[in-house]
Amino acid sequence: MIGLPKRTEFNRRIPKQKFYENLTVPPALKRLFIDQVKVIYWRNKIAATTMNLAAGETVTEIEFFEVKLNEQKFDESVLRQIDKEIPYYIVFLLEYEGKYQAWTAYKEASTSGNNAFKVGNYYHTEWMEESELPLKVDGLNVDKVYENFVRQIAGDALQMERQESLKESVERDNKRQELQKQIAVLQKRIRKEKQLNKQVQLNAELKNLGKELENLQ
Repeated sequence: MIGLPKRTEFNRRIPKQKFYENLTVPPALKRLFIDQVKVIYWRNKIAATTMNLAAGETVTEIEFFEVKLNEQKFDESVLRQIDKEIPYYIVFLLEYEGKYQAWTAYKEASTSGNNAFKVGNYYHTEWMEESELPLKVDGLNVDKVYENFVRQIAGDALQMERQESLKESVERDNKRQELQKQIAVLQKRIRKEKQLNKQVQLNAELKNLGKELENLQ
């Protein structure tokens, strides 16, 4: 897919039941797999053995999964369950009626040493033609290729304004999102507040949050 070399092709169908047959999976999540997912394919594997890349220190493989959907509506908990079950770094290509979205989560290897991952926030593109997806292999090793895939999919959210690692960019974006939520809540409180002195206090807090947000841009 997306023009990756033939050597990277894997093209194995994965039964979707694999991800929800475990008894610990909540019934609501099972229902999402049944209703929303038509079929899952493991399409490609990017690694030092499949491309002219140096091995990564952290990322050894990047998997491409194509998830064909029954409807455009989609719940990211489906991807989170797949990420939980598959101990690799994954780029998801969601397909519905010929249009695609690329999704991925920032993942960190668990310190427990059991091949588990800590899965962070998900990022995704808009719906578009497969050929228009902003995905290209960019980097000399698998670590850098993975980092650039995450940045390409996230778009403006993870664009580097300074020299920083992917982890630092993600943490900055998380902080920005948290500040935006706090600002929205505070603005709502100000609109409802009747007492002038309280309004002044809240507006001062709002101004401080706005400065914090501006410094993160």
